[in-house]
Amino acid sequence: MRTLELRAMASRRALKAVLIDLSGTLHIEDAAVPGAQEALARLRRAPVALKFVTNTTKECKRTLHERLRRLKFDIEEQEIFTSLTAARNLLEQKVVRPLLLVEDSALEDFAGIETSDPNAVVIGLAPDHFNYQMLNKAFRLILDGAPLIAIHKARYYKKKDGLALGPGPFVTGLEYATDTQATVVGKPVKTFFLEALRDLNCSPEEAVMIGDDARDDVGGAQNAGMLGILVKTGKYRAGDEGKINPPPHLTCESFPEAVDHILTHLLDTK
Repeated sequence: MRTLELRAMASRRALKAVLIDLSGTLHIEDAAVPGAQEALARLRRAPVALKFVTNTTKECKRTLHERLRRLKFDIEEQEIFTSLTAARNLLEQKVVRPLLLVEDSALEDFAGIETSDPNAVVIGLAPDHFNYQMLNKAFRLILDGAPLIAIHKARYYKKKDGLALGPGPFVTGLEYATDTQATVVGKPVKTFFLEALRDLNCSPEEAVMIGDDARDDVGGAQNAGMLGILVKTGKYRAGDEGKINPPPHLTCESFPEAVDHILTHLLDTK
């Protein structure tokens, strides 16, 4: 297996970019993954471009960036590409007025979007709004022809006190009730990864993704043509690496170990 892996790498072009998940990979809520800041600093000294890609819908990009800075991560706001950004881009393309089922802290990223008399439904992670009345409002809009747009469909995510339901179960419930299919804009959708790479001037074959979600981070990236590295932090559960095909390029303990692998095995230092 290792021989095949090395042969595959030999046929690859030089690595040009690394996409990095945030929640569960670099941090869990307000706690950094041990050693992640130092590992990121080491990766920054390598000749690769970095982009931080996240399905987080609990807060706007500005607030997320402030959280990362408080945790001492050397990350610029413009380096972060979120599924909220992808959702906003789609709303602007479709010229629709969404019912926004997102947390109030995420609304800033939809500033200027008309939301009166909604004719579309956008759903992210919104624990404060996932009540019967609001979900029924979304249900009726979809029955009347409103498109259902899912910022992402993650099954669950990691909080400090354990795993918690993601938006996926609620999206799936609305799909089932209305006999319709949501348009998903975040990971693992191929277009999300391609959009994240667009301003880095590299192809998927020249990039690697690091994340804690086997399906959405690693599987999605590999389906887009990238390599995927799965870390055993965040939402990872034993055996997750066996749930996708092809399996991850590498499964390792944490982000620092993933960085070690990239610097040692994936970069052409000649």
